[in-house]
Amino acid sequence: MSKIIMGIKLNQRHETAKALQDILTRHGCIINTRLGFHEVSDISCSEQGYILLEFAGDADTAEIDEMQKEIESLGELTVKTMEL
Repeated sequence: MSKIIMGIKLNQRHETAKALQDILTRHGCIINTRLGFHEVSDISCSEQGYILLEFAGDADTAEIDEMQKEIESLGELTVKTMEL
């Protein structure tokens, strides 16, 4: 059984986070694991953020493709998908 992983790099985290969250929530039933991180220090909080998604083994690839297109339509981010 293969696994599909999606990586998302947000360049303007504060501007796109809410819309991205709405997309992830709508497609939440196909997401098995979600990991998000960004740079944080005592004096700043980075505008750049990263999200890794692992999809459920029985996830419909058409829905994954649809979700990727919705995410890419937000602009100011990069999406890459790989199958292992």
